[in-house]
Amino acid sequence: MLQDKILLIISLLLGVSMLSMLSAKFRISYPIFLVVAGLLISFVPAVPDIVLEPDLVFLIFLPPLLYEAAWNTPWKEFWRQKRPIALMGFGLVIVSACGIALFANYLLPEFTLALGFLLGGIISPPDAVAATSIMHGLKVPKRTNIILEGESLVNDAASLIIFRVALAAILTGQFALVKAETDFLVVGVMGIVIGLAIAHIVYAIHRFLPTTPSIDTAISLITPYLMYIAAEHFHYSGVLAVVSGGLFLSFRSQDFFSYNSRLQTSNVWDTIVFMLNGVVFILIGLQLKTIVNGLEDYSLGQAIGYGLLISLFMIMIRITWVFPGAYLPRLLSKKIRTTEPDPGWKNVFIIGWSGMRGVVSLATALAIPMTLADGITPFPHRNLILFISFVVILVTLVFQGLSLPLLIRLLKIEVVENEDAQELAIRICLAEASLDYMDTNYKELADNDAYIRVRERYARMIEIANQRQANTEAAQSSASFLPRYREMLLGVVSTKRAALAKMRKDASYPEELIRKREQELDLEEARLNKK
Repeated sequence: MLQDKILLIISLLLGVSMLSMLSAKFRISYPIFLVVAGLLISFVPAVPDIVLEPDLVFLIFLPPLLYEAAWNTPWKEFWRQKRPIALMGFGLVIVSACGIALFANYLLPEFTLALGFLLGGIISPPDAVAATSIMHGLKVPKRTNIILEGESLVNDAASLIIFRVALAAILTGQFALVKAETDFLVVGVMGIVIGLAIAHIVYAIHRFLPTTPSIDTAISLITPYLMYIAAEHFHYSGVLAVVSGGLFLSFRSQDFFSYNSRLQTSNVWDTIVFMLNGVVFILIGLQLKTIVNGLEDYSLGQAIGYGLLISLFMIMIRITWVFPGAYLPRLLSKKIRTTEPDPGWKNVFIIGWSGMRGVVSLATALAIPMTLADGITPFPHRNLILFISFVVILVTLVFQGLSLPLLIRLLKIEVVENEDAQELAIRICLAEASLDYMDTNYKELADNDAYIRVRERYARMIEIANQRQANTEAAQSSASFLPRYREMLLGVVSTKRAALAKMRKDASYPEELIRKREQELDLEEARLNKK
């Protein structure tokens, strides 16, 4: 029944909202909280079995989530860290797939190398959403965050290509190394080409046609689906198409988005991504019951043992890879040693520990067909592969995700970026540009009281910022003053709201005028609350 399906979707969305509030209360990253909650809910007798459709994840969930992650990744920082991102996003995926293939074949002799590569392609990529959500709010260097986010953006493409090659080898019984390498390059490069081509078309639409904020928002929601579907239609990487197109449009967004388009688009995307993320992670937990029921040839204890051993092996591969990846280029290149700061073993270890898997791994595992090419022979070890994939997701997401904040505190990770100083420099630059503009274009208003007040405000901003830059004691005094000052301004906003509420109650002014003032107060309060 359509009504039952709609009710189920609404229930999931409501459950995500409620559980996310609880995760905030308990100060647990919401992906972890939702996975565990979904796992527990799946064993409630009245809850129906919910099967996660791989096509639904790849087509409905993956494009917007990847696009949003790419949009919020600064292109210049991404490109600056291209070497470690490539080493992690492509090199580590290939090494992990090879390592898992050999280890699975050793652990389970009946598990062929092709099946091992298939499993490696499934569980090798860390999840973009999990990495971003769990690292949010943790005090780690920006370089570490950029590498983790960049890695999780591109590694899905490498892992899905490995998965497809391994699956084709199992179904056809043939594997050609040279063809696989060629396909890997063609699929990746052409995915990027298609993504950038569509991004340029979308850029031209935003830039040269008379759009409105609502149209801009609608186009931005459609764009990732166009990129993904177009690339996948030609059997290229939809993931790299979305990522490359998202990075390009984000970098050029200041050219075509007006302030109201930017505000509206940002708010809509925040809501949609929150709901999609929540549904994805709670669906991961809800799959456990179905996956456990599918275990036929293995006992639950055996399957758990295999899953834990492979999870541990995956963690070891990652930690073993990150240190040579960080230090070998420095040893081999004098240019790298002189132009890039020492990453420090603590930060490298945090990157190694932050390999949380997510929904892409589970959806990929569920995409394994039920039978071989003849349509009769059951696909070998399909249920075990599904269960191992789920255990790897659970171990990396819950165990590593929960232990990460504690590990950062124990290692005493130092964040050396001086954002306050950079923010002051930006304020000074903007204030000086404003004064120069006023003095150049509005000299005739020099005696006007309003002009004088505005000019004095910018001049005072420069004076205060320069004092804070030059005087540590003044900076500390200003830092202690700012929270109280913000509190005062928020109190003024609340007073204005109360006055507007009285006007509405008395019906002393038209409702549309009151709503306009409320919108102004909303923007002012949002600015004051933004940290």
